[in-house]
Amino acid sequence: MSTDLIEIKTIGVLTSGGDSPGMNAAVRAVVRMSTQFNIKVFGIWRGYQGLIEDEIEEMDSSSVSNIIQRGGTILKSARSQEFRTEEGRKKAAKNLKKYGIEALVVIGGDGTFTGANILSKEHGVNVVGIPATIDNDIVGTDETIGYDTALNTALEAIDKIRDTADAHERMFLVEVMGRDAGFIALETSIAAGAELVLLPEELTNVEEVKSQLKNMLKEQVRSSLVIVAEGDETGGAIKLADKIRPDFQQYDMRVCILGHIQRGGHLQLTTGYLQAGSVQRQLRY
Repeated sequence: MSTDLIEIKTIGVLTSGGDSPGMNAAVRAVVRMSTQFNIKVFGIWRGYQGLIEDEIEEMDSSSVSNIIQRGGTILKSARSQEFRTEEGRKKAAKNLKKYGIEALVVIGGDGTFTGANILSKEHGVNVVGIPATIDNDIVGTDETIGYDTALNTALEAIDKIRDTADAHERMFLVEVMGRDAGFIALETSIAAGAELVLLPEELTNVEEVKSQLKNMLKEQVRSSLVIVAEGDETGGAIKLADKIRPDFQQYDMRVCILGHIQRGGHLQLTTGYLQAGSVQRQLRY
């Protein structure tokens, strides 16, 4: 194995998959640091699909001015079915060579990294991955870019729902994002003091859920919050409510799906959701 260092003069940067708060800050950092070291940077629009379709343009420091506080991604994002094919990846590699791009910086989540890994193995592309996903499902990092902000967004909404639940003595089933990973559901449930949380990593016993809710009613708990990850095998909060509502007809049950508000918004640099940070981290790990 050669130990010679590769002097890279030209790189490309793209954002791919679901957007997350902080992607623009990551793009800005890549461009500004590269130009500082006289490395040419090409921005690739619409992720891997843009790489295949040659949507590539050179960037400089002015290209990333006034974006650090913005949500979303200025480079846009897309999920590319064509990149999943060998022919699609050949087109992508050809365009990298066309612009003399010697290394690719990919900003995204698990699917983005999987694609980058395959591209590297098939075509020898030098790749650096920056983990940015609200799901926090990237091995090797404590918190991915956007995860903390998504938690704060969900917690702020849940705090408001709790007020209404208390005022009307209602049961709320709140669905948060998390198709395959339940980090958002778990940590928001801890910080918000929810009575139950349902995760995609754990099988949900609907009868057990009913039993626990009935026990809370016996203890005179007049309002309650159940946090449901969208990937829970019951089918999410709406389907779970349909399954348990017949046993609680005397109780006012509502469903709230937070949805894509967790993806949007600017990067938050606080960790307000961790009201008892060290304790909650011990619970998580």
